[in-house]
Amino acid sequence: MDRHTEGWSDKIKGAVNQAKGEAKDQWGNLTDDPGLQARGKWDKAKGKVQEEIGEWKENTKARTDH
Repeated sequence: MDRHTEGWSDKIKGAVNQAKGEAKDQWGNLTDDPGLQARGKWDKAKGKVQEEIGEWKENTKARTDH
């Protein structure tokens, strides 16, 4: 797997984690479950970091290909 493909993979995983986190956060709001809300916020943050890593990998690959 090259760095470009890894970048897309990280970005997709990040988006999935952000969506999963949002669902947990909202369900925690609905059910008044602060623990679930916290886990949802953690998943959203983790997903954002994964997405940023994917961007970095893609940008690094683009710069080294020239």
